[in-house]
Amino acid sequence: MAESSLLENPSANGWLRGPVDWARKNLFSSPANSLLTIVALWGLWLAVPPAIQWGLIKATWIGDPAACRAAGGACWGLVTEKYRLILFGIYPYDEQWRPFLAVVLFIVMLATAANPRFWRPWLGWVLVAGLVVVSVLMWGGILGLPLVTNDRWGGLPLTLILSIFGIVLSFPLAVVLALGRRSQLPAVRAWCVVYIELWRGVPLISVLFMASIMFPLFMPEGVTIDKLLRAQLGIILFTAAYLAEIVRGGLQAIPRGQYEAADSIGLTYWQKMRLVILPQALRLVIPPLVGQFITTFKDTSLVIIIGLYDLLSSTKVALSDPQWRAFYVEGYVVAALIYFVFSYVMSQYSQYLERRLSAGARRR
Repeated sequence: MAESSLLENPSANGWLRGPVDWARKNLFSSPANSLLTIVALWGLWLAVPPAIQWGLIKATWIGDPAACRAAGGACWGLVTEKYRLILFGIYPYDEQWRPFLAVVLFIVMLATAANPRFWRPWLGWVLVAGLVVVSVLMWGGILGLPLVTNDRWGGLPLTLILSIFGIVLSFPLAVVLALGRRSQLPAVRAWCVVYIELWRGVPLISVLFMASIMFPLFMPEGVTIDKLLRAQLGIILFTAAYLAEIVRGGLQAIPRGQYEAADSIGLTYWQKMRLVILPQALRLVIPPLVGQFITTFKDTSLVIIIGLYDLLSSTKVALSDPQWRAFYVEGYVVAALIYFVFSYVMSQYSQYLERRLSAGARRR
């Protein structure tokens, strides 16, 4: 009775009515939903308190393995002891400020490029200059910086390099492939179909293996291509095939009237695509595009097959220390959190971009 009067008095209990109505509508709207909600809450009750107990209450934040075993909780001392190896791999210890600055610069460039206020013609030159600075920091050999060859790169900087260059350079190729697959020229269309289906028909790990082992066998004697460059090229070509199918789906969703309207005002093919068709098509496929970007970011962990040590591989190396091997869960939790943060930011940005572009389309 008291509950009924409480819910029937919105003026006195407005602070409570909102959450109750939301729960009734979203969590207890039917018997099946109510059962699923109860089961989910029960699962959280079983999982969350033990996780807090292990990860926070009984955790050891600074200490040796013996102290971690005595505490019985998570051993975050592994992270404080091995964080440099996890984040930067086998990059020279005294020079690890350079990959740290490179990561910070990468994040600043990504944040700048994602902000619509900076979408100006000069942005491209700023990003190119930033990439030059990143290259100088990572390689060195000039300005008094010791040379560090890329076989000693690893950790988070290598993951960002492979994923960012893989995404940025594969996207223009994907757009060309998508347009070619819809071309009226049979030879162009056939070539694009073969390319897309061939690359989509093999797993990335096979592509990386071929790039590392088989590709050098086809090169002239005495000609070699850097291992990192081969891996980067494989990721670009592989990702472009998947992105091309996503872009093609967006192109097919555009009404034929848009093409006819562009033709009627005398636009050339490339003007029509650049000004009318592609902006609409890409706006429609933002979610699957970002999904593929996230997949590419996570798939960089496969480069261990060719001896490159990305973030996950560097974590495995850190856990190879016999003293800390028993606390492998903590190392993988830290790596997972780093992957999650970058993936979550990309997902949230895609939703923001969808809302912004959809609002612009409604205003027009």
